[in-house]
Amino acid sequence: MTNGTVLVLGGTGKTGRRVVERLRARGVAVRVGSRSAAPPFEWEDRATWGPALDGVAAVYVSYYPDLAVPGAPEAVGALADEARRRGVKRLVLLSGRGEEEAQGAEQVVMGAGIKWTVVRCSWFNQNFSEDYLLEPILAGEVALPAGNMPEPFVDTEDIADVAVAALTEAGHGGRLYELTGPRLLTFAEAIAEIARGTGRELRYVPVRVEDYTAEAAEHDLPEDVIDLMRYLFGEVLDGRNAVLADGVQQALGREPRDFAAFVRDTAATGVWNP
Repeated sequence: MTNGTVLVLGGTGKTGRRVVERLRARGVAVRVGSRSAAPPFEWEDRATWGPALDGVAAVYVSYYPDLAVPGAPEAVGALADEARRRGVKRLVLLSGRGEEEAQGAEQVVMGAGIKWTVVRCSWFNQNFSEDYLLEPILAGEVALPAGNMPEPFVDTEDIADVAVAALTEAGHGGRLYELTGPRLLTFAEAIAEIARGTGRELRYVPVRVEDYTAEAAEHDLPEDVIDLMRYLFGEVLDGRNAVLADGVQQALGREPRDFAAFVRDTAATGVWNP
């Protein structure tokens, strides 16, 4: 069991804020790792790492913007080394499924000399409802270079449950949990389920990666973000993840949340209503 403060990096993000909420509900002392927190934490400013790690027993490591970007394994490795020097006892790494670069970060965490757990995840359900694809859904048309390859979309509620278990309970050290939802869906099928759940007419439009990234460039997105899009849509969504995994069952002893349940609950909030 973890006794002491837990630092949640990316504590205001999709998974991080859910991890923070669950830890606080359990009465665990939490330190949010973000630029606006006190003390602040920034991946780009290593001077912020020490104060954020002081007095911390465990760390949830969510790297921004993604473990696939150049330099991510080195940054995560440096953080793990700093955490060990400051007496941190447990690291839980949020990783990406099917990303060779992310596996590099996994290896440095596994070799850091601290009890570790890796939570390797497929595409989040909440990408459809929080920031990334919310605006296109509100507009009624989602254009993506995702083709017809199915994806085992995973819910961030499940990710947070697994992460909190790994941060606070015994039995998760040295484990790599690969998390997916309970079934495979193409992006077209996912959008169709959201359309049925909201009673709205939504269109999924497949586009080429080259056209998608060119339009992103026209909207002045940073080149590193465009490179990440090119990698994720051009390589990771090539079918390599089109198989289910049982990480949720292993970690929690229950089935993962289905996409239909995500759609039902999210539709009820009204977030998809224009």
